[in-house]
Formats: sequence, structure tokens, C-alpha cells
Amino acid sequence: MTQDELKALVGQAALQYVTPGDIVGVGTGSTVNKFIDALASMKDQIPGAVSSSEASTLRLKALGIPVFEAQAVGELSVYIDGADEIDAAGHMVKGGGAALTREKIVAAQSRRFVCIADDSKLVKTLGAFPLPVEVIPMATARIVRQFAALGGTAQVRLKDGAPLVTDNGQHIIDVTGLQITDPLAFESSINQWPGVVTVGVFAHQKAAVCLLGTSEGVKTLTF
Repeated sequence: MTQDELKALVGQAALQYVTPGDIVGVGTGSTVNKFIDALASMKDQIPGAVSSSEASTLRLKALGIPVFEAQAVGELSVYIDGADEIDAAGHMVKGGGAALTREKIVAAQSRRFVCIADDSKLVKTLGAFPLPVEVIPMATARIVRQFAALGGTAQVRLKDGAPLVTDNGQHIIDVTGLQITDPLAFESSINQWPGVVTVGVFAHQKAAVCLLGTSEGVKTLTF
């Protein structure tokens, strides 16, 4: 089964976690795009969605699914999103699609995080995937030095030869060379650094369930 087919499989499987009558939290990325496509099949059963990015908002609206601002609604029953890495406790690294801050906001607004991913994303220790960190540009050089002191190598993410600008108007740095053995403590620590908007470790907003696409079908992990 191709990665694309695995993504479609878990995207379809995630529909079982959508409660008819409830607004659903929707993440960002290629796997989530498959979920959005599947969600269109039950759009008449839900009021709409809260989206974590402009890209997902456009896709939802194109399929006729209304999109609400996060601050206009209360608690969400479920947030469905992908991950760049997930460990055996449900801690994740996210932000490959540059939407990590809004993803974390919507995740915090939701009672349950359902992660959809293929089995290549399941890891023993977080850190092999470059860790995305959204930063305020004036702090970038100092934050790069702080990661160097931890043994990490940080680079500003580029798009068309210039620093990528997030939906929030900030930059992303990607950090390699880290082994994140205590995700909760790591997330808490990095989020205290002045100039860090969000670190892409999702330990405080970890997954409650992971639908993992495998060659044998969808494997459900609960945390």
C-alpha cells in the first residue's frame, strides 16, 4: 500500500471520532487533507469545523464545510490532525506544515486529540525529524545559539529563497541533532525562551488516540 493510500485509510477511519452535531477541530497537512475529503461525506451532519491553517480553511470551504473562528466557539469534542513523529505515550513532534502554533491552540480547545498517521511516524524517541519552532524574527539568532548549547543545529526554514512566513507572520526554525527523552519537560522549557512562539513538541497537548496506517490496515493506539 502506498503512503497516499495509507493516508486515505486513516483519514476515512477518523470519521468514527466525529460526533454528529458537533463542530470538529481540523489540523493541517497531507494526511489531514485526506480526512477533510472524507469529512465532506458527512458535512450535513456537522455545523462545521475550526481550522488550524489558512490552507485547511480553503480546502474545507471548497468542499462546502463551514469554518468557524476558534474564539467564536467553546470547547470542541475532538481535534483531528497528523504528526511528523509520535511516540508510545502519544507525545508528538508537529509543524512540518508550519501550522504548529494554531494546531496547538485548537488542540488545547479540544477534549480529545486524535492523531492520524502512517506507521513510519511511530518512533521510540522524538527528535529524528527536524523539530519545528515558530519564532519572532528578532529573536532568531539567539534562539539558534540556545539550541546549539543543547547540541542541536537550527536553521531558518526557507521558501523561495527567503524565510518562510507563517500564518501568524513569524518564522520557523528547524532543529536537528536532538533526542527528546522527556517531552513534557522539554516543551515546558523551550516555551519559556523569550521569542519562542511555540515549540513543535506536543506533550501537554498529546494524542489520546492514534490511528496508524499499516500494510495490514488501521491500527488503533490509545494513550
